[in-house]
Amino acid sequence: MKIDKKNLTINTGGALMDFSIPKVMGIINVTPDSFFSGSRTNCREEIKERVCSMREAGADILDLGGYSSRPGAEDVSAEEEYSRLARGLEAVRAVWPEAIVSIDTFRGCVARKCVEEWGAEIVNDISGGMLYPEMWPVVADLKVPYVLMHMRGNPQTMQAMTDYADVTAEVISDLARKVYELRGLGVNDIIIDPGFGFAKTVGQNFRILDELGEFCKMGMPVLAGLSRKSMIWKTLGTTPEGSLPGTVALDAIALDRGADILRVHDVAEAVQTVRLIQAMKEQEEA
Repeated sequence: MKIDKKNLTINTGGALMDFSIPKVMGIINVTPDSFFSGSRTNCREEIKERVCSMREAGADILDLGGYSSRPGAEDVSAEEEYSRLARGLEAVRAVWPEAIVSIDTFRGCVARKCVEEWGAEIVNDISGGMLYPEMWPVVADLKVPYVLMHMRGNPQTMQAMTDYADVTAEVISDLARKVYELRGLGVNDIIIDPGFGFAKTVGQNFRILDELGEFCKMGMPVLAGLSRKSMIWKTLGTTPEGSLPGTVALDAIALDRGADILRVHDVAEAVQTVRLIQAMKEQEEA
């Protein structure tokens, strides 16, 4: 089944975003412990520099996170998480007021503050609503697009929860059930994220990437978050810092399989990858 990407849209602050051309979401971590050290920003000036760089490189969305979700990461209070995000949002609005901002949080209370006080346009929930049950009613009330990601457990336990009979089928089934529940609450704009690296082995991650087109059949935008993840650096025998070439390669495969959003640390490289894959597809259709 071929999805018409022009008819695939989300409402971001009253403007429709379509996916006739895939979008690039730039990662800004206002954290001291995210798995890729190059993504960490703490002071306002560092954040501003990162935002300006991503804007110049062609980012479509900025994704701000104040809680590291790497395996085994320490817990952070809601107050501290919001404090970090507010610092980031203040910096973003100072240098790029009209930026479309996604808030990477699984806490409904944090999401509400970021949307109501800073005008954040998207909520990106790594837990798919499972860590804080109030998240879904909050998103429904705020009427913002919601990134529904698949994960089992939490960042401290997820890597011990990788037992699947058919990983792609089970992840899609879990996401489809949650989409049904979200629709019932009135959440209209949903983005699907298979959750690469979250409660999945390296082999399972590659299986999902190969079968990403199955997720596209759900009829919602599909986000691929592959950037510098362990499936790359463990396979290549390198580190997150040495994983940019591998990220570009897998992002190209994700786009070929139908991904609508690339969530990345390196915006310029992702924008170039989108342009090249689009040129190839246009040639095929000519």
